[in-house]
Parts: sequence; C-alpha cells; structure tokens
Amino acid sequence: MNRRILTGGALALTAGLALAGCSDASADKASDKPELPELKVAGAFIPEPAMDTMASGFFTVTNKGGADKLTSVTSALAEKVTLHSTKGNAMKEQKSFAVPANGELDFARGGNHLMFEELKHKPKQGDKVAVTLHFEKSDPIEIEVPVKAATYNPKPGKHTSH
Repeated sequence: MNRRILTGGALALTAGLALAGCSDASADKASDKPELPELKVAGAFIPEPAMDTMASGFFTVTNKGGADKLTSVTSALAEKVTLHSTKGNAMKEQKSFAVPANGELDFARGGNHLMFEELKHKPKQGDKVAVTLHFEKSDPIEIEVPVKAATYNPKPGKHTSH
C-alpha cells in the first residue's frame, strides 16, 4: 500500500511539474512575440528638379519598435516612384529597404533616395507633394513633401517632423 501511495504521489508531482513547465513555456512564447514597428517620417523634401521628367526625394524613417521594411512609394506626381541606393558613384534600383528595429532608414543626397519618374508636371519650389510610403508590416504613411530649392541640403539631424 505504501508503494502505491508513493507511486501515486510521484506521478502527481511529475504531472504538476510538467504542467508548470507548460505554463512557463507559453509565458515565454507570449514574450517572444515580435515587437511591432513604431514608424515616424521626418525631414522629407524634394529638390526642385532641373528636368521635366524626373525628380528625387529624401526623408528619414525613425523606428522605435520592431524591424520593418519599406517596400514601395507612390505619388500622384509621377507615373512611378522607385527606390534607389547609391554606393560610390553607382546608383542602383532597390526592391525594398530594411527599417531596422529601434533605428533609422535615411534617404539623403549621395545615398538612398527616391526617384519620381515620368512626372505628370514639374513641381516648383514652395509646392507640396503628397507621397505615400508602403511597408511590409506597418500601415502606409502619407506625408506632404515640400519642394525646396534645387541646392537645398539639410545638415544631418536637422530634420523636421511630419
């Protein structure tokens, strides 16, 4: 009889530990959920273009959350808006750009930039252009991008919020 009680007690203890282990595992899984991105766009501008057919665009995406990816950009200003990187003197079209967790994605002269191609009209300094940024995880972000002087080049860290 003592053996039966000991065996039953051991089984109950083992089952209790197994259940406790399961609840701890599910608590770990809940905390392992990927953090959602928290995106803000600042410092956006389009230099007044010299040509009637294309323009460039710049901005910074700040992320205070989990990683995301900029997948495309749209605007009524142009038939298409493409993403580009510049390394050395070579410009290359990109399908997307990573927005790092708790980091920034910077589009600046001499680096990453947008190309507004097949412009529907040539924007002038002082105009504002509606632009929508599309992301893999986050909802689209709509911004009004001011057209600045062709020579405008803000100092790093001097972006204004949108």
